[in-house]
Amino acid sequence: MNTSEPNRDLARLYRETGWTLRQFAQAVNRLGTERGSPLKYREPSVHQWLNGGLPRQETRALVLEALARKLGRPVTHSEVGFPALPTTSEGATGTVDGIIDLGTQDMNRRNLMGAALFTVALSVPNWPDVVGRMERTRTSATQSIGMSDVQMVIDMTERVSDLDDEFGGRTARPMAATFLVNHVAPYLRADGPTEARKAMMAAASDLCYLTGYMAVDEGLHGLAQQYYRKALELAGAAEDHLTYCTTLRGMSVQAVDLRHGNSAMNLANAAAAASPNAGPRMRAFLAGQQAHAAALTGDRSKALRHIREAEAAMEQAENRGKPFGSYDPSSLNYHISQVRYELGDLVGSVEAMEQSDQLRFGVYRRARVRHRATLAERQLALGHLEAACHTWTTALEEWPLIKSGRADDRMRTMVKMIRPYTKNAYAGSLYERARTVLPSDMYV
Repeated sequence: MNTSEPNRDLARLYRETGWTLRQFAQAVNRLGTERGSPLKYREPSVHQWLNGGLPRQETRALVLEALARKLGRPVTHSEVGFPALPTTSEGATGTVDGIIDLGTQDMNRRNLMGAALFTVALSVPNWPDVVGRMERTRTSATQSIGMSDVQMVIDMTERVSDLDDEFGGRTARPMAATFLVNHVAPYLRADGPTEARKAMMAAASDLCYLTGYMAVDEGLHGLAQQYYRKALELAGAAEDHLTYCTTLRGMSVQAVDLRHGNSAMNLANAAAAASPNAGPRMRAFLAGQQAHAAALTGDRSKALRHIREAEAAMEQAENRGKPFGSYDPSSLNYHISQVRYELGDLVGSVEAMEQSDQLRFGVYRRARVRHRATLAERQLALGHLEAACHTWTTALEEWPLIKSGRADDRMRTMVKMIRPYTKNAYAGSLYERARTVLPSDMYV
């Protein structure tokens, strides 16, 4: 098959290898021999591929593998200018390629023009549609994984998550994307015991979820949705209910932040429905989000019912003492504050947000900056200017230590809200202090 245009993507990678046409053909032939199917490609075949000719499907996989070995990194169908693999009844056949493409795009910080576009009508697979399914990827003949490799991915994900909490998504996400492309994707294609392969898919799912969460923090909502979809596919393949539900909840949080109430409610309900045997802390984690989404839609009775469920579950969980991620009494009070705010109880919202701030662990700096700024906005809405200025000042003190799009948004809001009050000594002092800390474009 020939196309009307040369394959510029393949040509670019070919130049990067430094091969001659003959060396390229020989590399593909060697792989064929390794796989038990000797091939006899020569220079004219490679020349034809570079000019737009499409190799046979089985040969395309060898071309990708040859390039990947030479370049020392994964190479996908889209990167080399080949059509994506078709979807089959076995599941989404492009999961690993999709992860590499997403991560590579993220690492290079290019082609992100549509990354801020949130798709309200995004189709979300149900648990029965993804459970146990994964593409029948060709496993690597040169690499095998075990549980020690899985633990390394888990530990790395935890460290990236800690960096995100302390310094913001803009700091940690490039690290996560690089790790996904250069280490996790090859692990997903590696051979190994069934237990290790499933555990690796579960670990990769958690990392995809975290990377999507960090993309939300930077306002790259379309990119975040793509990471979330990959997390769902991998969680289903690994039969990992926990990450599947956590990802759906994360998608609901994203929808709430963007004021898409119905989508947020549907996603929160889907997360809760997919975890019928959840423990008390997980139930609190899910019910708190259901309450927030319901309040956003204006459904007062559902919002209050879900927040009571979250409070009861949290009380039971605290008695057991084992934490679930970062969902703790501080997080629950944040949800209580959001529910009260959406239902028109501004005073109650401020009280719960203050309680949340008092209970928050010190490592969660990014959340502290964001939520204190939100608290200050609500204090000002109550007419408590001096209290608001004090709260904003504590947020401003830590803002330079984080790189977070959402925290930046709160600082821009602060500037706009205090500008009319600069004749007040407290507001004027805060405004002038902010001018020495924040970039000038926040004052436009």
